Amino acid sequence: MTIADPINEKISADARWDGVLRKDATLDGEYFFAVITTGIYCRPSCPSRAPKRINVRFYTSTAAARADGFRACLRCAPDGLSKREQQTQAVLQACRLIEASEARISLHALAEKVGLSPHHFHRIFKDVSGVTPHDYYKARQIAQLGQSIKNANSVTDAIYAAGFSSSGRFYENTSAMLGMTPTAFKSGGVGENMRVAVRNSALGLVMVAATPRGICTIEFGESEAELMQRLTTRFPHAQLRKEDAPFTDWLTTLLAHIRLPQHALNLPLDVRGTAFQQQVWNALQKIPLGETQSYSQVAQRIGKPKAARAVATACASNVLAVAIPCHRVVRGTGELSGYRWGVERKCSLLEAESKAKKK
Repeated sequence: MTIADPINEKISADARWDGVLRKDATLDGEYFFAVITTGIYCRPSCPSRAPKRINVRFYTSTAAARADGFRACLRCAPDGLSKREQQTQAVLQACRLIEASEARISLHALAEKVGLSPHHFHRIFKDVSGVTPHDYYKARQIAQLGQSIKNANSVTDAIYAAGFSSSGRFYENTSAMLGMTPTAFKSGGVGENMRVAVRNSALGLVMVAATPRGICTIEFGESEAELMQRLTTRFPHAQLRKEDAPFTDWLTTLLAHIRLPQHALNLPLDVRGTAFQQQVWNALQKIPLGETQSYSQVAQRIGKPKAARAVATACASNVLAVAIPCHRVVRGTGELSGYRWGVERKCSLLEAESKAKKK
């Protein structure tokens, strides 16, 4: 007799069972499973041999499993911290130390503070977060600069306040991260020329904006006022120019692709983001038209197999709809997950691409 699943949550029973079969440590804490024949409850990542599905129940808490008469597994210790959770806590502690420090903390010092060897700490930090401690520190500097540069007395003051050792080292890569020069960013886009247009598309209103480096925004919305508000909030002093020949060509190409996708969309993009985000976005552009990949598959493609959740966050940060096809990333079960511009649009994009592939 099949045992009824006693919980009803966002993760389906099939998805939970798939997590057990894969021994997915990223799902530890999301739910627990109990085996009727052994009377034991476990984490999804439990290394024990997988039981028969007919003998499995799922629970949202260990207390609920105990209330039904099950006892804790001695191998995966579901009532205590798993090895994965201990590693995650160590990485979170290191991230907080990096964020709270005014100066850069060495790898050796960080490892010592969390009680690990430098080599082991570096490995698990990259495994859990998807980036190295050095990359995390650089991303933190960029984020801090973005928050403070508009209020600083000068760009130079903001550079040193963000922890850069010199203005020369700062300018090596920061313009690419901010999407414009620091001076333009500080002033809300003063001196930055942008072409912008709002058009009707097969998926509703779409706004396209571009700097001289390429397209920097493709967003869907419900009204032109809403879309323009998003852009002007980010860059209130940018000069919005009339369309020119290159921009009109890009816009025509995009609208045609939304209406009838036939091949990979090839547009010059002004891409900005952290090192990890850029890795993810580059991987998304390599997913063939009419195909999908799971967050885990994308994580594996960029060499960070345990960073599925970080991949999902990077997808949610994408502001270049269609051009960076985050709509082609789905859950491991094949179900559609959230989409910045609505799941209905995501479904429509995938259906159109699937039909185009069959032709």
